[in-house]
Amino acid sequence: MRIFIDGDACPVKDEVFKVAGRYGLPVTVVGNSWLRLPNDPLLTMVVVAEGADAADDRIVEMIEAADICVTNDIPLGGRCLAKGALAIRPNGKPFTEASIGDALATRELMNALRETGAITGGPAPFAKQDRSRFLSALDTMVHQAKRLAR
Repeated sequence: MRIFIDGDACPVKDEVFKVAGRYGLPVTVVGNSWLRLPNDPLLTMVVVAEGADAADDRIVEMIEAADICVTNDIPLGGRCLAKGALAIRPNGKPFTEASIGDALATRELMNALRETGAITGGPAPFAKQDRSRFLSALDTMVHQAKRLAR
């Protein structure tokens, strides 16, 4: 069982490292550029070539059933679920089979509204409550993944 982080814009890397350390789980951070990680043998950095979905494609290539992916990318979350893995957003909301279709549809609708100028803002800023919710949700997801891995 491993945790993968879609690393280029992930605001909760330190929280993932903390939870993973508590359970002795390896973490792989995947991104388009090198990121400095704490000196820990459980942490690995994978740098991929520039490209819109290069990091996503590499995560999907490596992830297996009962692994966990931390990402805000809805299509990546869906691809991980399709491989039997679990996926969670940095705000603590898990991607599920039941919610992924609605999330993809909402994403498409919001993109269309942004393109027409009907919506000009982005998502709400990351809040302290999001960080706390993430820590709790990731801990719960680790227990869920351990049950799946058995």
